Amino acid sequence: MTTRIATAIVVPEQSLAEYGVRHEQMNRAMRESIAAHGGRNLSIFAAPDLGVVFMYVEVDDVEIWNSSAQSSATLEWWKDMSDIMPTNDDLSPIATDLPLVFHLDIDAREANAEA
Repeated sequence: MTTRIATAIVVPEQSLAEYGVRHEQMNRAMRESIAAHGGRNLSIFAAPDLGVVFMYVEVDDVEIWNSSAQSSATLEWWKDMSDIMPTNDDLSPIATDLPLVFHLDIDAREANAEA
């Protein structure tokens, strides 16, 4: 079963452009770690006026996904990103998990059939 995970991550507005560039240029080890820990359909949305980005990812096993925080690729990524965003003592981003409030899957064929 797919679990949708959303997280708000503190990224100052003045760092947002560089944050985007670094993600576009994400190293192979980090991309492989995301996939190896079951992450797919990862998207990041910005809310510059709030000083946060919102990360969305789909996973099948939350425990496996959460274990990615201990991978060498993630630890190195956090270190590399720490100069443009506030972090916790372990260099992990300051973030808040966002609980799912609502989700709606609509099958286009069903929607068109009912129209």
